Amino acid sequence: MALRLYNTLSGKVEEFHPLRGNEVRMYACGPTVYDYGHIGNFRTFVAVDILRRFLLQSGYSVRHVMNITDVDDKIIRNSARDGLSVKDYTAKYEKAFLEDSATLNIEQPILARATDHIQEMAEFVAKLEEKGFAYRTEDGSYYFRIAKFPGYGKLSKKDFAGMEDGARVDVDEYEKDSARDFALWKAPKPKEAFWESSIGPGRPGWHIECSDMSMRELGETFDLHAGGEDLIFPHHENEIAQSESLTGKPFVHFWFHARFLLVEGEKMSKSAGNFFTLRDLALKGYKPSAIRLLLSSIPYRHQLNFTFDGLKQMASNVDKLRNFKLRVTASQFPSGTPDSTLAHETIERMTAALQDDLNTAQAQAAIFDMVRKANAMIDGSQLKKDDVAPLLAALDRFDEIFAVLRDDDAPKMKAILAWAKEVGRDKDISEELLEMAGASALSEAEIEERISRMDAARRARNFQASDAIRTELTSAGILVEISKDGVRWRRK
Repeated sequence: MALRLYNTLSGKVEEFHPLRGNEVRMYACGPTVYDYGHIGNFRTFVAVDILRRFLLQSGYSVRHVMNITDVDDKIIRNSARDGLSVKDYTAKYEKAFLEDSATLNIEQPILARATDHIQEMAEFVAKLEEKGFAYRTEDGSYYFRIAKFPGYGKLSKKDFAGMEDGARVDVDEYEKDSARDFALWKAPKPKEAFWESSIGPGRPGWHIECSDMSMRELGETFDLHAGGEDLIFPHHENEIAQSESLTGKPFVHFWFHARFLLVEGEKMSKSAGNFFTLRDLALKGYKPSAIRLLLSSIPYRHQLNFTFDGLKQMASNVDKLRNFKLRVTASQFPSGTPDSTLAHETIERMTAALQDDLNTAQAQAAIFDMVRKANAMIDGSQLKKDDVAPLLAALDRFDEIFAVLRDDDAPKMKAILAWAKEVGRDKDISEELLEMAGASALSEAEIEERISRMDAARRARNFQASDAIRTELTSAGILVEISKDGVRWRRK
């Protein structure tokens, strides 16, 4: 069965096949680096990461490019307000975004920064003017003439038949029903940052950035373009118009859009007090693995209700998976005729779910069904030694996509703690964060060494020494479990 994805352009679920052999050329709209990324942003970035990971798992080669928008209206305004150059202002937030992405185990694509391609974008605009799709205004700005592009609206499915010819919109983000000629190149206003170019001083409009960089990296027509649903119009609609006007070719084969999320049932906003960055949640003591699992718990085209009860449940779910892996690797099982049916059926269920328009909910359900059934087999002394490898293979297959099994939350929380102290957010540091960050004082190798000494002391009936090591581990945030099969541990 082939991967089937919803294509925003066609408005239906279609089989996905690369246009050129086995290579998937994929572009995703990245962050505008004017502030820290919020959880709504990261819902989209996690969805794109899961798509990328599943394409790789399915045997495709993937060339995945993501832009960094490091010049736009907000950046120009904020950098001037803070008395910083655009480069210095955006460097801080680009670094934070990449750190946060790594914290959520998002694999880094090829990065394309807008400010590295200013001259190429100016040339793009000049070619559009030569073809009659762009025009220059008295102040030196350039606009795209959408009346010249009959297909305008085919992505967003909006009817722009009654649009006002020649009306212009200058801002990067505007009303969702505003079909007006949009800025390709903005002449500088007094005291505003600008670049010299072949078409005069100024800076590119937001939409031209993605058209230029995506085609430069992936070709005039490529396989897949991804982003959040808020980008369908005007951003992606405008990308199609200017790109296809330049080349005369279809721009993108598949359009992939992730839906917004709600927070506790309401639209996220600063005024409602429910606006959270990844770092805000980490300061409250929520693990990155739990955040990632929650962000991927509902299929990308469905609205996710992000709740704190849900986060707690996902933290428990991550622990279930990690504890199960510890249980099957640390326990001793008898020899006998193995039955790998459960593991193989689980892999088949996960694969089928993800092939069905990335149904992450069903894929997660499959792995938790396996863990529940396998634990029951262990409790009933039914699991055999040769059953372990297939079960671990199914876990690995799951984690290639969802990336939550690696026990690396504590070092990430320690980094968040250091950042909070650096930027003066000490008052926001929770006891939970302090506890989890403290666990990172011991590496996994150091924990294993202490567990080994503790187990040796216990077997030698030196309980005073054994208890002392266990107390040390508990103080460092390590839970130790002793059973007939030996000693297991996990971080709190």
